[in-house]
Amino acid sequence: MGGVILVGRWTPSEMAATTQQLHAAGCAIGRPLLLLVDQEGGSTRRLPWAAPAQDAGTLGRTSLAHTRSEATATAAALRAVGIDVDLAPVADTLGPGGFLGKRSFGTDPAKVGNHVVAFISALQAGRIAATAKHFPGLGAAKLNTDDHAVSLTATELSPFRRAIGAGVKLVMVSNASYPALDSAGTPAAFSRPIVTDLLRGQFGFNGVVVTDALDAPTPAHTPHAPARALAAGVDLLLYTSGAAAHRGYVQLAADAKASSAVRANVARAVASIRALKRWLGRGC
Repeated sequence: MGGVILVGRWTPSEMAATTQQLHAAGCAIGRPLLLLVDQEGGSTRRLPWAAPAQDAGTLGRTSLAHTRSEATATAAALRAVGIDVDLAPVADTLGPGGFLGKRSFGTDPAKVGNHVVAFISALQAGRIAATAKHFPGLGAAKLNTDDHAVSLTATELSPFRRAIGAGVKLVMVSNASYPALDSAGTPAAFSRPIVTDLLRGQFGFNGVVVTDALDAPTPAHTPHAPARALAAGVDLLLYTSGAAAHRGYVQLAADAKASSAVRANVARAVASIRALKRWLGRGC
């Protein structure tokens, strides 16, 4: 286990007590955990009492100084209750009818990129790792990939390039497919042309690549999904259900036992995650 994502909504005392227990459990076996939440803003917040109170769509219509101020406050709140990683900001440029709605900073990729960089820089200055999502973009998607299979003919990449240039520590890859980027139509989370060739190769990202939820319908019905994601170049496998996470672990353990290539991919991913933990100062 590389980490734990905390879902639902939490009070400060609940969150602090839970993270303390989780960090202690990881340290008891000499393996500190990453603790992650979705604290994007507005209604998409696990800590409803903490910044950012405004959603990204609202922030995108304000000044960059205001976005930086909100991200600074977010980092302080997350750090105070033991969180390491914010699965934010959304770097998708919203298209007509896009399901992300107010979770995106807007429809102008230049403006989106500016606010993404402002949010990332302030969050990471507060020693919370930021996550640019959902690479290579879900802004044009009209249906949520958590519930539907989605294929997109075009996507706006520039805000992600800006995020990488700003030193973002994690990039989340989506479960949609992009035939223009991978002619096989493989979902991004399992696509070596998208993760390794584009994200790591052309864009030069050398941080942690995390999947979107692997218990969503498309990846959940993909055979050997954990090993396939690692083979594409992913490091961190994300599940929102404990039962699904356990099934993924059992499958990956079996595949690793049978394949030296899978074991090598696991070792690479672990090294990447450990580097992030060192940056965070997450030790025992």
